[in-house]
Parts: sequence; C-alpha cells; structure tokens
Amino acid sequence: MAKTRAAITAVGAYLPSSVLDNKTLEQMVDTNDEWIVSRTGIQERRILKEPGRATAYMAIQAAQNLLEKTRLSAEDIELIIVATATADMPVVATAAQVITALGAKNAFGYDLQAACSGFLYGLSTASAYIESGRYQKVLLIGADMMSSIVDYEDRTTCILFGDGAGAVLLEPNSEGNGYIDEYLRSDGVGKLHLGIAAGGSLLPASTDTVAEKKHYIYQDGQVVFKFAVTHMADAAEQIMLRNQLTNSEVSYLVSHQANKRIIDATAKRMGIVEEKVLMNIERYGNTTAATIPLLLNDFEHLFKKGDNIVVSAFGAGFTWGAALLKWAYNSKD
Repeated sequence: MAKTRAAITAVGAYLPSSVLDNKTLEQMVDTNDEWIVSRTGIQERRILKEPGRATAYMAIQAAQNLLEKTRLSAEDIELIIVATATADMPVVATAAQVITALGAKNAFGYDLQAACSGFLYGLSTASAYIESGRYQKVLLIGADMMSSIVDYEDRTTCILFGDGAGAVLLEPNSEGNGYIDEYLRSDGVGKLHLGIAAGGSLLPASTDTVAEKKHYIYQDGQVVFKFAVTHMADAAEQIMLRNQLTNSEVSYLVSHQANKRIIDATAKRMGIVEEKVLMNIERYGNTTAATIPLLLNDFEHLFKKGDNIVVSAFGAGFTWGAALLKWAYNSKD
C-alpha cells in the first residue's frame, strides 16, 4: 500500500493595490534605485494602506481566492494554520479571525511564528496532520504586513519589505506525490542580528521603547546575509543529497524572496540553471511568511504533476531549512 503524503492541491493569493517603488523611496530616505536593485533585486513592493485592515484581512483574502478558484466550501476545511510575524493583535490568533470570516465552522486554527521560515515550517506541520490521517483538508496561509513594523527612516530595512498573503490547500495523496522530505534548523544567536527588540515579555511596551523606536525591525545586514547564504544553500543541498536528486532532476527552486543574491547563491550551490529559479522579489520585495506561497501562486501555471520542487527559506531567529515537494497536479491555465 502506497504511503499517504500531504500534497498541495490548490493555491491562492492576495496583494494590496498600493505600490511603493524605489523612486518613491528615494524621496523618503537616503538611497537610490540603482543601489537597491543591485544589492537586493527589488524594484517595488506592495503596501496595505487602508485603515482598519491588517494581516488578518490579507490572509482572509488569500484564502477566499483559493476557495473561489477551487469552488471548495469553507465548511470542508478542518484546520487553518497562519504563518505570520505580524499578527493583528498580541495573544489573539490570526487563524481564528480567518475561520470566522470564511465561515469555516468545522475548522480550528492557530498561528505559527518562525518569521521568514514560517510558511516552510508550516508545511511540515500541516503535512504531519495530513499524514497522520486525522485531517483531510488543511489550509496553510503565509501572511505578513511588514509595513507595520518597518521604520521608513531606516534605509537598511525599509527598502526590503512589503505586504502580502498566500495560501495553499493540503490534502492526502497516495500516488507518491506531495511533501517528500525536509531539513529544518534553528539557532537562537539570530536574535542579536535580526528581530524587534521591544513588545515581548522581555521588554514590554513603554513610552521609552516607543520613543527609542524599539518596536521596529532591526537587521545587521552583513551578518544576516552571510548566515543566510551559507545555511539556506546548505539546506537545499542536503535535500538533494538525501533524496539522490541531480540538478537536472530538480524542476524548480522555490526560495524565500529576501535578496536576489542569496537566492542566486543557493541556486549556484545546487547547480540549478537560471530558468529553474523562480523569483518575484522584483515586484513584491520580502513579504516574510508570504513569499513562498506567493511564488507558488504566481508560477502555478508552470508546474506539472510529478515535478520535483525544492523549497528553501531563511528567517529571523535564526530559522532556516529546505523541503522537497513532488507536485501533485497539472495546473489549468
């Protein structure tokens, strides 16, 4: 009897309509389009500006997009996991808001926080639920409103991030397709180099923390870059070695969209040709937990049943890893 695996069977996405391009950023901070593109590959990013809307709103829109495309009833969903670093409110689960808005009355849900690796870790978690046989339909969403934690006077971070959400549906598969393998790691040294200093139990919000801008994201760019290049590339290479995949057998690299140079370095280590390296960083920037599902949505039309897709990510914490997916369906144009 074939092993039951968790397979992605549908994708969805949402992006805010407001575009923040590099030329506009030139008017806000001491930077320029040429420098941003050469160092990061980013040309523009989407920003959610409507009052009263935040991460949960984008997650709901991405989920609704998926349901509309599949004509699936929200009542068929049994579990919703939202990977996010920018929940609407502390304590309150974003997933609970998604469940209520969708009318997914037969589902429970919770948030998963692993920064830019959140969606990748979420794939591991959702797949385990499916493979256990306990649930048949799990909705995994990656959503982040990074503009809510970015200081637009800090040129080292404000050029990088954007807002967005992506969603995937996972279901059982007995044809050998789906979530095949994973290599996931974490290292707490990352809190020194990438994160938000205040707002947690270690340093609760106060007038001083607000005045000192300690609720905005900070990044030691050089340290993060070196760590990401080494470890994300290593994780992707490990996935290939463990599954005896040659570079010609990898159909696509779906990598977290943090920096084009990091993605290029990962592809080089894997020996993957440019045509197999999927990117949309030039249009969206780094949307944290949303980058991978947004890639899957944008390039779904390329995927064929049985394609070997290597997914890789690196995030604050530090968190990083890679996974092997064998695509489960032929996309319909």
